[in-house]
Amino acid sequence: MFASIKKILVETGLLGRFSFRFIGQTMQARFEFSEFVRQCYMIGYKSFPLVGLTGFIMGLVLTMQLRPALLDYGVATELPEMVGIAIVREIGPVITALIFAGKIGSSIGAELGSMKVTEQIDAMEVSGTNPYKYLVVTRVLASTFMLPLLVIAGDAIALYGSYIGVNIKGVTSFQLFFKMVFDGLAFSDVMPAFIKSYFFGFAIGMIGCYKGYHAQKGTEGVGRAANSAVVVSSVAVFIIDLLAVQITDLFGLN
Repeated sequence: MFASIKKILVETGLLGRFSFRFIGQTMQARFEFSEFVRQCYMIGYKSFPLVGLTGFIMGLVLTMQLRPALLDYGVATELPEMVGIAIVREIGPVITALIFAGKIGSSIGAELGSMKVTEQIDAMEVSGTNPYKYLVVTRVLASTFMLPLLVIAGDAIALYGSYIGVNIKGVTSFQLFFKMVFDGLAFSDVMPAFIKSYFFGFAIGMIGCYKGYHAQKGTEGVGRAANSAVVVSSVAVFIIDLLAVQITDLFGLN
């Protein structure tokens, strides 16, 4: 047990040092803009179909599951408002981040891990290229900036799925449904969810890069790096979400 705790603490310290190196490298000159744009396309645009499909199903299922319970209490008219608050405040950002961690975290871990075990990263250092700035900084920044956009898109599609769910056993116009959704939302619902999605993206990108950058033991290490990136990123998402809830509650934003 103590060995496991020690291992976790050591890994946390190494990840922290890896993250502080990111801050220093980001402030240095010669930003790899073309690689950053390419990573935004690969990380953001390529993830949109999966995020959109997940969001639609999530909104549809959530609506269909809540409807019977609200009918029992005679408050079925509050369904759009309740679903909107649940999706925008909590379910949308967290589910999108978990999908992102599974797809992008594993992808980054496997890609950098394969480059590490085949010594491509060492070759970049020998040739005078800064592999950390080219490989890590661009991917972490792309993850940080693209996940909030995916959260917005996922929330919108989830709300549309909820609209479809409401109209399966009832009739509600598009304008009325979204008017009820936005009437139930406040600034304190939207901004904390949007801000924490940046931290989700940063954590997922950083953990994926760290695991891949330090992969060892050949192809087995690549698989282990990809798997570990997903697991640790998912745990980090829940921890950040917990901290965000406590902070918003402390400042009276809940």
